Amino acid sequence: MAHTELDLPERRTIEDMLNAKVPVSKIAVKIGRHRSTVYREIKRNYFEDHELLYLSGYYGVNAQRSAEARRARRRKLLRLSALREAVIGRLKEGWPPEQIAGRLWFEGQPIRISHETIYAHVYSREGQSDALARYLPSRRKKRRPRYARRPRGLVFPPDRSIHERPEYVNTRETFGDWEGDLMIFERAQGTMNVASLVERKTRFAVLFRNDDRSTTHLMNRLMDVMAPVPQSARRSITFDRGIEFRNWRKLKPGMGTEAWFCDPQAPWQKGSVENLNQRARRYLPRDTQVAALSNRNMKAICDRLNGTPRKCLGWRTPTEAFREEMMKLR
Repeated sequence: MAHTELDLPERRTIEDMLNAKVPVSKIAVKIGRHRSTVYREIKRNYFEDHELLYLSGYYGVNAQRSAEARRARRRKLLRLSALREAVIGRLKEGWPPEQIAGRLWFEGQPIRISHETIYAHVYSREGQSDALARYLPSRRKKRRPRYARRPRGLVFPPDRSIHERPEYVNTRETFGDWEGDLMIFERAQGTMNVASLVERKTRFAVLFRNDDRSTTHLMNRLMDVMAPVPQSARRSITFDRGIEFRNWRKLKPGMGTEAWFCDPQAPWQKGSVENLNQRARRYLPRDTQVAALSNRNMKAICDRLNGTPRKCLGWRTPTEAFREEMMKLR
């Protein structure tokens, strides 16, 4: 049965029966609702006057007005097309909801929204039909219950934070420090995606097709791809906190590589791979048939990206810069 919210007659019945000291369980039977629904309704809309205590209580009309106001806030992105397009556009650029809401406030937009409103829209029926969840950093199709969300402190411990990363990595002084990410495609591609890696000093890019977003499959595939590179040329990899990277502990014993993690919802902290993804989208748009990409296709795209002169490299290509660094290791 489809979910329906309480209406004004039901709320008035709750008010009358509460005033008559009727137990909540009997109120629930009377209006044909589960008792937990009635408990939540009373708790959410109970009016409390600390000065005039006798005025405190549940009032059906006030509860109805509060519910309508909440619905109006939730539906703001449906009613206002310009606001909705602005939010969706920034979601597609990789902005998390908190950044979008904060930026709208910073820009002084006449109509503002909270990040919770954006999340509510993303996971609403309309947002799910547009597959908006795939643009979130977590890329989770369904939102976990609010009180079931847990910090990922054990998965991504504080000592692996980007703020603990050695300073020489931050300054790009040394060779062999990488950034990693996943490029996600349209829902029709299923779990297939493309993993992207870039060496921070030389901007050398590695792209490979990844057929499964499970963390075990991804890390095994990553180690296979990076195995031919000498250990001194793969000292560390910096990721975001996507759940796909939770098996990062395999990297140290598997290939002697340290793992570092950005702050939550801070993709700019791995700006090199974000830049790579943006440039790679020229050849790998979101409607790409990932299953049709062969190793030869992926190599051709990498060769094109790595063969483009870069101003930050003094107009050398990433391939040239990478080879120079590899020669120094011999």
